[in-house]
Amino acid sequence: MTSKQVTPPAGAVRLSKEAASAAVRPLSGVRITGGLLHHWQRRNSTATIPHTIEQLRAAGNVANLSRLLEQDPPPYRGRYPFLDTDLYKTLEGLAYELGDGSAEEGVRDFYEEVVTLLERVQAGDGYLNSFFQDPAATKKPWEDLAWGHELYNLGHLIQAAVAAHRRMGDDRLLRIARRFADLVTARFADSGVCGHPEVEMALVELFRETGERSYLDLAAAFVDRRGSGQLKHSIFPGDYFQDHVPFRELPSVTGHAVRMAYLAAGAADVLLETGDATLAEALERLWDDMVATKLYITGGLGSRHSDEAIGDRYELPSERAYSETCAAIALMQWAWRMFLATGAASYLDVFERVLYNAYAVGLSADGRAFFYDNPLQRRPDHEQRSGAEAGGEPLRRAWFGCPCCPPNIVRWMAQLADYVAAERDGAVLVAQYATARIETAELALAMETGYPWDGDVRLTVERAPQGAYGLALRVPGWARGATLTVNGESVPAEPETGWLTVERTWTAGDEVRLTLPMPVRAHGSHPYLDATRGALSLARGPLVYCVEQHDSPQAAVDDLLVGVNDATAASTRQDGLAPGAVVLDVQAHPAPPPPAELYPELPSPGTALPGTKVPATFVPYFLWGNRGPAAMRVWVRTPDTTNGKKAT
Repeated sequence: MTSKQVTPPAGAVRLSKEAASAAVRPLSGVRITGGLLHHWQRRNSTATIPHTIEQLRAAGNVANLSRLLEQDPPPYRGRYPFLDTDLYKTLEGLAYELGDGSAEEGVRDFYEEVVTLLERVQAGDGYLNSFFQDPAATKKPWEDLAWGHELYNLGHLIQAAVAAHRRMGDDRLLRIARRFADLVTARFADSGVCGHPEVEMALVELFRETGERSYLDLAAAFVDRRGSGQLKHSIFPGDYFQDHVPFRELPSVTGHAVRMAYLAAGAADVLLETGDATLAEALERLWDDMVATKLYITGGLGSRHSDEAIGDRYELPSERAYSETCAAIALMQWAWRMFLATGAASYLDVFERVLYNAYAVGLSADGRAFFYDNPLQRRPDHEQRSGAEAGGEPLRRAWFGCPCCPPNIVRWMAQLADYVAAERDGAVLVAQYATARIETAELALAMETGYPWDGDVRLTVERAPQGAYGLALRVPGWARGATLTVNGESVPAEPETGWLTVERTWTAGDEVRLTLPMPVRAHGSHPYLDATRGALSLARGPLVYCVEQHDSPQAAVDDLLVGVNDATAASTRQDGLAPGAVVLDVQAHPAPPPPAELYPELPSPGTALPGTKVPATFVPYFLWGNRGPAAMRVWVRTPDTTNGKKAT
């Protein structure tokens, strides 16, 4: 029994052609059977999917297709020409549900209805878009590549089709998608690019499913064409579309956050198939810069409401964080592909942070209401949802005029098992921890854990290969002092580039236990990050915490002062907010009365902090906003220096 690393050695986890050729392979033989992720998936089946189907019917997404069968079609319903994508994203999620046998009543009927409609309304040349196929449409197909989103639509259609083919053995959507993709391959063989990246990922996946090289070539061409002057910009300048310079020359992630992350994920897919070293360098540079300067502590991406965009480096305001839910999903897609290309655990650390925070917060506890944007602070007098509204609902909504996030949540929730584990020759890599069954051709494992509420993970070998085989367990970057045992015997637990690996000849019944300590952590922010300079946030395990006014009865959340010692001394307890949920009870200082002036002259005389403290409970960020509107903070004030001493 020996320990060995399964990723390149420190300093050598850079992407390269050689690394890409030895890429980690995704693993489809995983089923989540318990714990928080299983709860999320059941909620998706029983609440979010039925609600989404209901809303898609009410909003007219289905009718937009069926009306095309009429002699004199009624008007297209909806403001945007890309609303077919919401059907496609939902179909992708339904393919997982139907393939797993977990779909609720009525799901099969909806799936069949929409697939049949798509078969009937697709044009003879393969074109498919309910907005542009309308005889009364104000624009013609391919007339407005910046905003028409026709290739974006195709991308989501392809992804639904591939899911249906793989999970259900149903090739009807695949035939529809290929007809459209073949039209696009011919139409865009030499020039043209979409204003909203997404089709790049899908075309690579279609190549993987069919072996048709032209799909991969077109995906690569779309990445290469950005910044070449082929897209006509309107409303916003070129950097909004990541189209002001070639992709490989982008100095930093920029522009519309969802577009940026989808483009990077598509480029990473091209890298995985081609080993293009120039793409590798660009992707790594963009990723590193983003993580170091442009990512919220929750994993949220995008700080500007006006154009749903990524801001400048260190421009990360809490109350105006946009952090769109779709951007969280896109970022996880990018992170996963970088992991597949390198085997590096650091990408999975970001994936995990996004999953349990920036993504999970987008859905209400009952599964029927959504956040589009995900701020890290809500002020007591907050009423507006965005700068474009006069008022607006203060918390999650049942649906949106641009409902891209809800069906995106549906499809991602349905396929979470695809991101639990991966394999490489001679080893299984456990990427995320959940109660699940992991099966490869060589090895079958049962994993049990209370993660993310506790850090105890037990893996039992159910079927073992002949000879030595590796089992690699990710040690998150936040974990300190991880321990590992095999059949009760301690194994050296010094992770190398984020992995603890045991290689041995396994026997059915062998038990591996990983313990990841989960003390409460206090986080500060970079001194250039003005919005949260001098503030503190709390985290435990992969979860970021926040305080709502509901849980601070003796002081306004804006007046809570929490020091490092207060944070790390917080007690933990289970709470009924969600199954197994752990909350943090903190003893905080009530702040002295603030000065009357908005900008008081400094230095101001120090005021001693009260000797008494007030209780406050911090809840997981993803659970905020389920008990009615109230002030909320992820970042709380830290005690000022008073009388020459730092109060903690």
